[in-house]
Amino acid sequence: MKMLWNDRHGRFSPLKCATLGLAFAPAVIIAFWFFTGALQPLSVKNALHLVGDWAVRFLLLTLALTPLQRLFNYSKIALIRRMLGVTAFSYATAHFILYLIFVKWNLAFATSEIINRFYLTIGFVTLLGLSALAATSFDAALRKLGTKWKMLHRIVYGLAVLALFHYYLQSKIDVSAATLMAGLFFLAMTIRLMIARRMALSAPALCGAALIASALTALTEFTWYGLATGVNPMRVFMANFMVSHGLRPAPTILLVGLAVAVLASVRQWQVTTNRQSAFR
Repeated sequence: MKMLWNDRHGRFSPLKCATLGLAFAPAVIIAFWFFTGALQPLSVKNALHLVGDWAVRFLLLTLALTPLQRLFNYSKIALIRRMLGVTAFSYATAHFILYLIFVKWNLAFATSEIINRFYLTIGFVTLLGLSALAATSFDAALRKLGTKWKMLHRIVYGLAVLALFHYYLQSKIDVSAATLMAGLFFLAMTIRLMIARRMALSAPALCGAALIASALTALTEFTWYGLATGVNPMRVFMANFMVSHGLRPAPTILLVGLAVAVLASVRQWQVTTNRQSAFR
């Protein structure tokens, strides 16, 4: 039997082992908080939201793997793509199960709510899509589906958008966390687009990607507050320039993008130096 912490050749993989620990850590912490009363008075509801947050985080991390693999020239990252994808599905499933527990397993009521409440409809559709991807994430499914497998798994981008939309809808007034996740999505997708277009992943280009992702983050937050809430969107936008209020999502994404550009440049310099040394 193949162990989850081994690579395709059956050898122990520190990367897969660390990823396995990362996958279980949030669930263990949330369970500890739940059983020690830290999530009271609405323990199930609070656990429901925390688990849902992690479902989105793991889904976005899965989408970020290809950019990270290319930026840091680390091919072993491909080993954990399936593991993180299944982890995102697992947390999404746990999120749904906690919702059923929250409504006391009243399936008729839950079905009615999913049909009539748009944000629940979006969430359920996302879960169904992730279920299809998880069910076909194994080697046997890949061999059976052939070229159709890649086409099917491209729906993950749309599912990420739906998951973020669900996040926004259930966040009510304060959408800071949802906006930060959207910003990370914009950053990952901008770099993915650069890779698809075979653009050079140079430091200036990556800094440009950070600026684009940050601008899209600010625009998304401004638009959401302007259309979906009674909050003045200009006040929220201007808060991006006020450090005294703490970092808003848009400047945070800019800093993350710039940090990625610096680290990727250092890594590329190391790889180039090592190659030059090998030929001397």
